[in-house]
Formats: sequence, structure tokens, C-alpha cells
Amino acid sequence: MRPDLSCSASCAGRQGHFIWLGALVVATTILSACGGGDGGSSAASSAMHASAGASQLANQAQTANQPYTDPIAYSPHAKDGLGVSQVAEKSAVMHYQWTSGGKTLNYTTTTGHLTASDANGKPEATMSYVAYTVPSTNGAPRPVTFFYNGGPGSSSIWLRLGSFAPTRVATPDPLLTNWPNYPLVNNEQSLIDTTDMVFIDPPGTGLSEAILPNTNQTFWGCDSDVGVMRDFIRRYLTVNDRGDSPLYLYGESYGTPRTDMLALALESAGVHLSGIVLQSSILNYFADAIEAVAITGSASALALDTDTLSGYLPAYAEVAAYYNQVQPAPVDPGVYAWQVATFVTGEYRHFRKYAQTWVLSQLGIPDALGKPVLPSQSVLSSWTWSSGMTMQALNGYFNLDPFFTALLPGTTIGRYDGRVSLPNSDPRLQADSDPSDILIAQPFANALATQMPDYLGYSAPNATFMPLNDEIIQVWDFSHDGQPLPDTVPDLLAALTLNPQLKVLAVNGYHDLATPFFNTEKQLARLQSVPGLFPNLQVTFYPGGHMTYLDDTARPQMKAQLADFYQGQWIPGALGLWMLPPPWRDEAPAGTPTETAQTSAL
Repeated sequence: MRPDLSCSASCAGRQGHFIWLGALVVATTILSACGGGDGGSSAASSAMHASAGASQLANQAQTANQPYTDPIAYSPHAKDGLGVSQVAEKSAVMHYQWTSGGKTLNYTTTTGHLTASDANGKPEATMSYVAYTVPSTNGAPRPVTFFYNGGPGSSSIWLRLGSFAPTRVATPDPLLTNWPNYPLVNNEQSLIDTTDMVFIDPPGTGLSEAILPNTNQTFWGCDSDVGVMRDFIRRYLTVNDRGDSPLYLYGESYGTPRTDMLALALESAGVHLSGIVLQSSILNYFADAIEAVAITGSASALALDTDTLSGYLPAYAEVAAYYNQVQPAPVDPGVYAWQVATFVTGEYRHFRKYAQTWVLSQLGIPDALGKPVLPSQSVLSSWTWSSGMTMQALNGYFNLDPFFTALLPGTTIGRYDGRVSLPNSDPRLQADSDPSDILIAQPFANALATQMPDYLGYSAPNATFMPLNDEIIQVWDFSHDGQPLPDTVPDLLAALTLNPQLKVLAVNGYHDLATPFFNTEKQLARLQSVPGLFPNLQVTFYPGGHMTYLDDTARPQMKAQLADFYQGQWIPGALGLWMLPPPWRDEAPAGTPTETAQTSAL
């Protein structure tokens, strides 16, 4: 996504994509430096708060605000780390009210650092985070959800400023109206009335840094990243007495394989989860040959190239429909998705001869392994009826140029949201080739620069906040479970085995061309290979791209359906495991990681 959480290696070559923010300086007088706690929303403290009237809490809020100026010079660089004596678990604590539909809640923001330590108590990293909490009104602990983006190399700014916190950046998605100045507004679709929220920045992002003898790069790999994220969560639960709270994980993009692995790590450590949310998933890197080739540079990464071509096509077709390149125009995106999935399944064997060329064309190297092979115009014409796509749309997909520039002549469409587009002459594309990145990158940076000191009460004048760290993606260790790339469906299965009550929600945008929804369906469908497995798994779809919550139509739907999910209810229209299309036959069963041999390099 965006400056975001983008999906992995294909972001690595993009320059000018990440943002450096200047030092954040708060002008207000510092009242005190608070500890790392979130002000208390455990059952014990909740009972105390419940006895106070709303007006009393509002009055207390004006006097209890505790801004904090953090003097530490955090570094995002690979070889850097802080000495133990420099680390402090301190935070800013501020109090506000959230309103929506006549409902008013008093909530607390806590912004600062906690120290993640390993099982032996050795400090690993000082992790920056922002928590939004509300006192319980019934003496029972409220749920707490841990949010993080992906990249790898992204902070959690994109979810925090765009999704379900009490305030959000009001984007005009999928338009760029008034770019780059979007206002910060009260988020009527916040989840603050459903769950407390903690947004985490992994080491090397935000203001998080390793603690020596570790360096930031120590945690720049699938397994080490999961370990430090697990240890931060354990620390947060301990400091804030939240061990009895229902616990949830919410990961986006690379954050979804992280979630599968992290759920298993937490369950194995005795930290039991109530549920996980997978937003815009890439659960198996082998099944996205574009990513696999970009990361490994190996021809063997093309093993699932037909699955990749087939997996991207339904999302591309939805984007084509947005640009009036589907005839007749679909009346419902879900019905049209089913139509294209049926087309793809029927033509799967025919696609095999074109798949290698297609994958390499998306990477800009169509002739890297020999003469490219494309379907003839007569073949494309035969597909117009069953796919619904026009000849222009089909030629845009089966092309020696990436479909981002081939669908509409003279226009570049977004990777994270195919509905966002710019003419090729737009000078902004020289620094960032993805219009849907451009949509939010600078506006979110602008919002953060004022939100941190003014709203969150936190400033770090000697450090630079890192929304997305380009260093990380360049050196990330993608190996996992003995393989060069992560296939985390086995991790998800193992977590479900340890905790059969674990609720799983997979959220997808129809117009996401970074992590297409049909790929997610096919990967989760591998769980069908496990006899007797009936997980509480729901898969939902919305208009929009990678960051579906940016869409003003999708976000209210997501809020309502997430509330259902937290309450253990079935979401209307969601697909369960046995409603998903069956997995591709060349994919490994759920309990077996996908394998590939690293042989010839491209």
C-alpha cells in the first residue's frame, strides 16, 4: 500500500517512495514524563472508572493530559542500536472524546515506547507505539487489538491514520482532489467503541530501535521480526495488566503473513488470541510469482506462474469494469468476481503457455527466459464473452508491458488501488510510479507532523520518524520454515490447531492489484485439505484497493462487520472455508509449506 505496507520486493526498486519527516517539536510546556502504561483499562481499573460520571471524566481529562518530549536520538539504520542505559519506557498520555451517531466515549491516547525482551529477560528493542483505550463500563476487560502494517519496513502510520482510530485522514479515495492537503477528522467509523487499539512500529520504523548488542537489522527477517513483535505484545499486556482481555491481531499486506506466524508464536508462548484480521493478504509468497521472482531472482520462483496469472485476473477485471472496459457493465462486483473466477478456472490450462511471459512482463523483463508467448487476437476475442472484458482490457492484461500502464493508453493506474490513476505526463510519477501511493504518501506525512505533538502530545526533537524504511526491504531475510520465502498457511493451521476457537477474518478490496482477492481465496482454501477442520473463518470483500478503509463506501461496511466479528457473529455475505473455490491442484496442502529449489538466476 502506499508508502506503506506495501507488499514486498516489488517495492524495492521504487525510489522516493519513503518519507523522512523533520524533527517533531511540541510547543506546549511539559507537565511530566509518564510511564509506559495506557492509563488502565483492565477490569480492576475499569470498575473504578465506571463509578465516575461522564462529566467528571471530561473535567479530569483537562488536567490529566501529560505531554512528553522524548530526548532520545533514535536511528532507523541497519547497523545501529541503543545502549540499555539510553532506553526509557516513557510516554505521553492525552484524553479526548469520540462521538458517532449520538454516542460519546472518553478515550485516552498513550504514545511512547516499551521494551521488548526475550524469554530470558534480555532487552531486544525499544518499540514505539500509539494506544487508544477506553475504561470498561461493566467491570469486564475490553478487547485489545494490536495493529501493524507490512512492507516489510513500514511503520503502522497507514493503519493508524487511515483506518479505525478515533481520528483519521479524510482522503478523497480514489480521487486526488485537494492533494496533498487532506484534513484530520473525527472518525465516525472508529473501532474505539468495540476494542482498545495498539498500533506498533517494528524496529527500524517509526521511532523503534534495537537495543545493543542487537542492531536494527537483527530483526529484519520473517522469524526474528515475529519474535520481537511477540515480545512487545507480551510486555504491553504485562505493563497494562491486560492478560485477561480478549486479544486480537490486525495485520495488513506483509502484516498478514506476519500475523499467521505471530499468532502461532503467541499461542505457543501461552498467549491465547480471540481472533485475527488479515487485511489484503499475501499468505504464500510462492503463489505470487511476481513477488517470488523479484525477491529471489530465481527462475524456479516461476513454478506457480499460472496460479499467479489466474489469481490476478479477477481483480484486474474489477478495475477494468471501473474504467468501463467490461460489457455489459456489471451490476454487482461480487457477481462479476464469480463470473471472472469461473472464466479463469475454465481457461486455467490454456493460460499455462502464457504464464511465464505474463509474470516476467509485469517485472519489465518479458524476454528474460526466451521468446515471449502471448495469446493471439483471435484467442483474446474468444474470451470477451466469458470474461466480460473488452478487447482493450484483455490486450492490456496479456501484454509485454505491465498492465498498470497497458490498460488505459497514456495513463498509469494504481497498484494498491487500480481505480486511482494519473496521466503518464504527471510529474509526480517520476518519483513514485504508483498513483495510489501518491494519493496518501505526502498527505499522511503532513498529518503526522501536526498530529504527533498537538494531538498525541509526543515529540522527539532529536529523531526522525520513519514511516517506511527503504533500507529494510533491501536486506530483509524472507526465509521461513526452511524455505527461501514464507508460506504461512501452515502457520495459520498450526495456530488453529493450538486454538480451535480462534476467529479468522480475511478482508479484501476488489480493486487491489498488489494482493489480489482471488489469490487470498485460493490460499485460504488450502485449509480444505485438512480432514475435520471447520475453522471460524470468514472472508469479506469491499469496493476499494489495498487500504479498503480509505473508501467512504467500504469503511462503514467494514466497521459494522468488524463489530459483528468481535461479537462472534457471522457476517452477512461472508464466505466460510467450504464456500471458497478449491485450491489450485499444484499447491501444497495446508500443513505442508510450498517448496522451491533455488536454481538458475534470471
